[in-house]
Amino acid sequence: MTAPTARWQGRNETKDALRNAVWAELEATGAGVDSPWSRIPDYHGNEAAAARLAALPSFAAAAVVKSNPDPAQIPLRRMALEAGKLLYAPVPELVKPFPFVELDPEDLARRGIAFADAARSEVFVEVGKPVEFHQMRPMDFIVVGCVAVTAAGGRTGKGGGFADLELGIFRELGLVPAHAPIATTVHDIQVVDDARIVMLGHDQPLDFIATPTRLIETSTLYPDPTGVAWDFVQPDQYAGIPFLRQLRDRIEVRADGKG
Repeated sequence: MTAPTARWQGRNETKDALRNAVWAELEATGAGVDSPWSRIPDYHGNEAAAARLAALPSFAAAAVVKSNPDPAQIPLRRMALEAGKLLYAPVPELVKPFPFVELDPEDLARRGIAFADAARSEVFVEVGKPVEFHQMRPMDFIVVGCVAVTAAGGRTGKGGGFADLELGIFRELGLVPAHAPIATTVHDIQVVDDARIVMLGHDQPLDFIATPTRLIETSTLYPDPTGVAWDFVQPDQYAGIPFLRQLRDRIEVRADGKG
């Protein structure tokens, strides 16, 4: 079959080819759930992968967890709430006037909202507490969505740049403590040879990768970015994320010592 044109195709041809290959294999093998194309793919075995990540001592010790909003990570978000952790989840593609919602398991229980429901993006954007970046607490465990990863800690998302942008903002605002690991859950098909992902200075590497069959501690040698690489922010991101220009102005004023 002819592969659908990915929504953000054209920004990086090498990563475009890799993403297309992974999406195609997930579809051809039946490992994917629904269409995997142009998204962080869902897959069979996501519950087992989430359980491997949730078994980490660093996850158990975390009071505050951040997760991407995609269906593949629904089990992980549910497990965080079941474990009594404060959970932050972004509005998908940051298209609302507020970037994140805060999910407090005690508050959800008082309101009679099931954790399995609150873990879904179509529910949490309605029942979660809207928060701005500057209102968020430092995070102890951070989960990002990936299309392809490597055992060396390389990663690529669906091409929109949202995860790297979010993490850059978090770092600018001091919300990523040194102890906070960056992790993901993926299907085994999504783990590719190290050479297939070239990491740039603004790309966030991974510390842990959980699949349905194994847990990978990457011991990555890739450096963490220190903030937002504003030169790499695309015009369509400014156009599609309502608060991004104002946030950049606020961060730059703060960096200049004026705020």
